[in-house]
Amino acid sequence: FASACAVLLAGLALLPALLQTLCPYFLQDCIYMLRVARFGVRLEKYKRRTPLYSILDCFLDSVRRHPLKPFIHFEGKTYSYSDVDRESNKVANALRAVVGLKEGDTVAMFLGNEPCFAWTWLGLAKLGCAAALLNFNIRSKSLLHCFSCCGARVLVAAEELRGAVEEILPALKEKGIRVYLLSDECSTDGIKSISQAIKQASDEPLSPSFRANLHLKSTALYIYTSGTTGLPKAALITQERMWAASFIQGVSGVTADDVFYINLPLYHSAGFLIGLTGCMERGNSVILRRKFSASQFWDDCRKYNVTVMQYIGETMRYLCNTPKKDNDKDHKVRIAIGNGVRADVWNEFLKRFGNIYVRELYAATEGNIGFINYTSKVGVVGRVNILHRNLFPYALIKFDIEKEEPVRNADGLCVQAAQGETGLLVGKITKKSPFVGYAGNEQQTEKKRLRDVFVKGDLYFNSGDLLKVDHENFVYFQDRVGDTFRWKGENVATTEVSDILIMVDCIEEANVYGVTVKGHEGRIGMAAITLTEGKEFDCVDTCKVLSNLLPVYARPYFIRIQNSLEMTGTFKLKKVKLVAEGFDPALIQDPLYFLDLAQKKYIPLTQDIYNSVLAGEIKL
Repeated sequence: FASACAVLLAGLALLPALLQTLCPYFLQDCIYMLRVARFGVRLEKYKRRTPLYSILDCFLDSVRRHPLKPFIHFEGKTYSYSDVDRESNKVANALRAVVGLKEGDTVAMFLGNEPCFAWTWLGLAKLGCAAALLNFNIRSKSLLHCFSCCGARVLVAAEELRGAVEEILPALKEKGIRVYLLSDECSTDGIKSISQAIKQASDEPLSPSFRANLHLKSTALYIYTSGTTGLPKAALITQERMWAASFIQGVSGVTADDVFYINLPLYHSAGFLIGLTGCMERGNSVILRRKFSASQFWDDCRKYNVTVMQYIGETMRYLCNTPKKDNDKDHKVRIAIGNGVRADVWNEFLKRFGNIYVRELYAATEGNIGFINYTSKVGVVGRVNILHRNLFPYALIKFDIEKEEPVRNADGLCVQAAQGETGLLVGKITKKSPFVGYAGNEQQTEKKRLRDVFVKGDLYFNSGDLLKVDHENFVYFQDRVGDTFRWKGENVATTEVSDILIMVDCIEEANVYGVTVKGHEGRIGMAAITLTEGKEFDCVDTCKVLSNLLPVYARPYFIRIQNSLEMTGTFKLKKVKLVAEGFDPALIQDPLYFLDLAQKKYIPLTQDIYNSVLAGEIKL
């Protein structure tokens, strides 16, 4: 018996090592699934509560628990939970008295990253109003379009954005939209200042009866997509969806003791839903900046003892491009939450700034399926596990890049992609994972619905994104459908080509896309690039690097050198205009180069070469 016990104990002692060898991510899988299950149970409880228990109510609970705890640090000032609560009461009481707002109204917020964004939204929430979060970079036609999407009848704008409002004021008046400026006075006819009314308003709490009819399916927000392929689309965010997004911090391991750094725009889902409302759900403190600054980032982190940072797009690369310092690892940041970082930058970031848990996300503001990398694996956006698949049914299906549509079999049904094969991500639309769509745009909403996927009559959300799952069940983002083109019968992923281009010593940034050439099928590769400061375009080295690392069909035949690459507010590269402009030197003022395979270098693209390409005299 004793010997049997000894063997058993020895086996148990070896079990952790055996698990680590056979299932190296077992513990991380378990922790993640437990966290998701816990938040799932919470959401189910909220569904049964009457009246609605919202993010606002969660914030008010935090005010009661720790009224003096710092909520927002901003430009040298600190606002406690009770400070923000009182300011939001003033906003709500002023808007109710002056504007006559009531439950169910929609108000457009045209504000920058500053504390009043938080208490203006909270004030609207206390009145039961939905908020449309307008991108403060948009102007003219796009700005007007945003009003027609969400049906807002009131606009609250920052004083510094008055010029943008005045540009469209006649159209706003025609639509009957009332405009209020957060300023002490305004002489512009048709715009009323409201700051004095807010200052003089009562800071007494508002009765919950003002929002008594809200429920989890009620609209809480309208968040606009970046509009890289046209006018912005208003994604409809329900109270339930707000809760789900706010849980991302908790799932990532963020606690109430953390200090969260927000430098992303609050009009976007990353900054507002994951960032600000996530902090309300956690009850932690926020360091808020007007905009991202690579040079001041780590000084801010050290000054305020930041423990959680956000990133998106190229922000990590910007941080890695700052001059190296001896104190690069002297900070308390332990978690980074975001999306869009390349694997090489990810590795460089960790090497330079220390062992930070990077929680790379895959999600869309309007989508019903998302992933999060809860492991230490670099370069992945998530991991397949049983719980996630059951809660949010999804699939990767084969996609025809040339036709830009899913591959269907003889029965008219989609074909599931094999393990390791790139496929289009689709999420099954169910009660637990709905797709609400875009406000005021049923056509765009319908374009995102994919029917008859695996059985006749089923319904899925079309993400428009290509992903793959490897043999270890890790999920990799590959490309957006529109960012992949076909040339010489082969699919070319623009992100892959961009990653190779920036390996060239003289190239700082690269935006790759496909352009049409008369007489040729598909699209040939072209890249808009910016040069590293102090360097000229190296025609030979660029060709050499691309030849060594890319097949001939994937190499950009045309290169356009620009002073800067145009981006959206969330650091996504704009391509539509570049694609439309093509490679005609008569129309483009920027320097253009053509890949001469015979000379093994890029040569200036002259009008004669352009004409020869169109005439088919130069073989592509």
